[in-house]
Amino acid sequence: MTSFVPGQRWISDTETEQGLGTVLTLEGRMVTLLFPATGETRLYSVNNCPLTRVQFNPGDKVESHEGWIMTVTDVIESNGLLTYKGMISGGPSDGQPEVLPESGLGNFIRFNKPQDRMLAGQIDQNSNFSLRYKTLQHNHKLKRSPLRGLVGARTSLIPHQLHIAREVSGRHAPRVMLADEVGMGKTIEAGLILHQQLVTGRASRILILVPESLQHQWLVEMLRRFNLHFSLFDEERCRNADDDNPFNTEQLILCSLGFLSNNAERFEQAMQTDWDLLVVDEAHHLVWDEESPSAEYCTVEQLSRHIPGLLLLTATPEQMGPESHFARLRLLDPDRFHDLKAYQGEEKTYEPVAEAVQELLENDRLPETAQNHLISFLGAECQNLIDNINMGDEELRSSSRNRLLRSLLDRHGTGRILFRNTRAAVGGFPGRVVQGYPQALPELYQIALEEETEIRSSLYPELAYQSRITVDDMDPWWKVDPRTDWLINLLKLLKKQKVLVICANANTALDLEDALRITSGIPAAVFHENMSIVERDRAAAWFADEEYGAQVLICSEIGSEGRNFQFAHHLVLFDLPSHPDLLEQRIGRLDRIGQTETIKIHVPYITGTSQELLFHWYDRGLDAFADTCPSGSMVFEKHGEQLQALLQPESNASLEDIEPLISETAALNSEVKEHLHNGRDRLLEINSRGLSSNEDMINDIEEQEEPRQLKRYMEKLFEGFGVESEDHSKHCLVIRPGSHMVTSFPMLSADGMTVTFDREMALSREDIHFLTWEHPMVSDSMEMLLTSDMGNTSVALLKNKALKPGTMLLEAIYVVESSGDRRLQLDRYLPATPIRCLIDPGMNNLATRVAFDTLNAQLQPIKKGMAKKLVKAQREPILKMLERAEGYAKDAVQPIVSEACSALLAAVTEEIKRLAALKAVNPNVRDEEIEHLKNQAATGHQCLQNAMLRLDGLRLMIAG
Repeated sequence: MTSFVPGQRWISDTETEQGLGTVLTLEGRMVTLLFPATGETRLYSVNNCPLTRVQFNPGDKVESHEGWIMTVTDVIESNGLLTYKGMISGGPSDGQPEVLPESGLGNFIRFNKPQDRMLAGQIDQNSNFSLRYKTLQHNHKLKRSPLRGLVGARTSLIPHQLHIAREVSGRHAPRVMLADEVGMGKTIEAGLILHQQLVTGRASRILILVPESLQHQWLVEMLRRFNLHFSLFDEERCRNADDDNPFNTEQLILCSLGFLSNNAERFEQAMQTDWDLLVVDEAHHLVWDEESPSAEYCTVEQLSRHIPGLLLLTATPEQMGPESHFARLRLLDPDRFHDLKAYQGEEKTYEPVAEAVQELLENDRLPETAQNHLISFLGAECQNLIDNINMGDEELRSSSRNRLLRSLLDRHGTGRILFRNTRAAVGGFPGRVVQGYPQALPELYQIALEEETEIRSSLYPELAYQSRITVDDMDPWWKVDPRTDWLINLLKLLKKQKVLVICANANTALDLEDALRITSGIPAAVFHENMSIVERDRAAAWFADEEYGAQVLICSEIGSEGRNFQFAHHLVLFDLPSHPDLLEQRIGRLDRIGQTETIKIHVPYITGTSQELLFHWYDRGLDAFADTCPSGSMVFEKHGEQLQALLQPESNASLEDIEPLISETAALNSEVKEHLHNGRDRLLEINSRGLSSNEDMINDIEEQEEPRQLKRYMEKLFEGFGVESEDHSKHCLVIRPGSHMVTSFPMLSADGMTVTFDREMALSREDIHFLTWEHPMVSDSMEMLLTSDMGNTSVALLKNKALKPGTMLLEAIYVVESSGDRRLQLDRYLPATPIRCLIDPGMNNLATRVAFDTLNAQLQPIKKGMAKKLVKAQREPILKMLERAEGYAKDAVQPIVSEACSALLAAVTEEIKRLAALKAVNPNVRDEEIEHLKNQAATGHQCLQNAMLRLDGLRLMIAG
């Protein structure tokens, strides 16, 4: 039985944070300890207590409760109590002899270092030692991965999205515009960039500005897909903040653009906050002209001057005209884009460059005209690469072609800051078909329109009816409008198929919902700008519910921005917008990645009104229903005034009157599309999806995911922390807090949760959490283990017939690590790197000859009491073997550090050279990018040179 004496110092094996405990009383089979560091008392059974007697030895340094340090020279025991003799270390009394009874030991002494814990008898389970070493290995591999930050998202692995994310997220303070066509995944690209910037330490504080209607959607997307917990800020949140500046209270903040542009106080507070990255969605709303830029534009402009990184998202970059498009480029780089006329002149030079790119892509061997073309752009120095293409082997031709392509793209004016993928270039999208449904003009509508002079009334005759027909007890417009009965009949015909209806005005949407409810009983949800965000989310969720949801969702114009309804295949355009880009946004709610069927577009229009003319102009002039229309803005800019004149109610234009404009529009549309294909858009699509296939990157991501290995590792980790887990299905586990959990586990809810390690399962089941190596539950629990002392000591029995019984081996795990600002990303080159030493009785290092897993398989546990006795009996040999292990480890440090320094300098030097050469031909490269890299190289090299070696784990093995 363990002998307890009042005044002895013991430490709790299960509550080491309590510090040293003092024995107060011993009564029968129970002992009471006081822990002065916390003021807590504990009552333990003498026969089964998780306590270890604290006993120091000569050579150890101990601290008194008064704070002075003594080096122990002798230990005296009397009546079960210890007294330490030694010399004071440091301070004015350095070298003076001193006596310290164990009752005078400092209360805050904790044994964190593996050797101190082992010698103090604090022994962990062998399984936890193995788990700790495996965690170090996994952590080292993950930190060095070139795909770090791109693996953990709950998204499909789509090549063009991953290319943009990798291209942009690797930059210092990226400033780019993501302008993929509607439905191509700009939000996913932005989320991947944010996730990578945060994971790698390039950014830590991010502000996202979106239209008010999209706040919750962004909030949910960032959390569900990327595990990024943004805080939604509005006036109420700011008023209740603890800080004078509420924006200082969170790292990741999301709010509406209008909230800042309409509130001078909150805008000023946002300006006073240190951000790393600003994200602005639906950036085409940032309207600008030299005389009177919009309030929203001015807000973003001032923030963008203050914040190093900027992401602008828009599917229609030229919707508000070329001036506003230039103004958004000006936000990204005001030094580069300062003159509108110069920019417009530069745009005209893109087509010859695109032709040179096309020649390289289409010709195995370049004809003389193509060679001359390339030399005129790149100079005589490209002749060698041209010769390689014409005469080299396949590998040399391929590499030379890619180098020439990169050089040509580097000369493309907006190639580094503008990314735009198109459906045509990416491919794989289902088709679109349109059906027009002419409806007779009601007599009451005709009367209402006679006095109207605005196009708006002609396009939306229900508005004219409501304002002009003022008879008492007048019927609601939907009883007069033939489109209402047409819609009800269509919905009945389609039965339970989901249908999205979009109209321009909120009141029209509300009235249509009333009409369906009153006359047909068809379940319909409504979605408009006057609803709260929560109400909109509920409406969208009801529509999305397959079993019990609404058949139809009726949206006002805001329904065409940001929301994704690709699970529906029928779109009803109850009216038509006045701009082709708005039409494309409407159709883009269904025509996007994830759509599995041909989209059926239904357009009812009232004959004899502007609706009929506009439908035919869109359909036969722009071909805007059946296909995407990248040329829409430019064609509208040319013919918009002529179209508007014909749409005026007083013009009384007929379909015959608009035929010449339709013909002119079709001709110009074809010409502009061809120009875009040959010029800037051709360059953009090549640059935006990458010169080479991204399939290798996707294969690397799939290989790095290692779902089976991660599942095995997490089961061990759950077991180590006392989390209960059981199989749910293939690649899925149900986990819940266990009754013996030693601490709270990251992101584990009290009710438990279901997790999967399979990407396809995660994409099909949103209720299941998707665990990857980058998921916060995984990364945070790994960090929690490595920053604790869990598993850093172990004693085990080694069953090996080749070894003489009693033979002792000591396994020491060291870690080489550097410290520095996270933004330096030193862990790309020198993450915490484990060095394993295995010392035998002859002081030889057997680590390279005996693998960790091979050795681990031969080990069996030893009872804790026996383990403590073994350590105490072998104290001197352990210390000698540990000293030898440290020598071996120190010898391994310099090669590791040298390799890391070389990798850092090589990577940074290559990037500096590339950017410097690029800057000579493309002013979009900012000086600060190059300066940042130079500073990163100098500071990073110094930090790596100061890398430290520390002991992380210690295992004693006795053959038997």
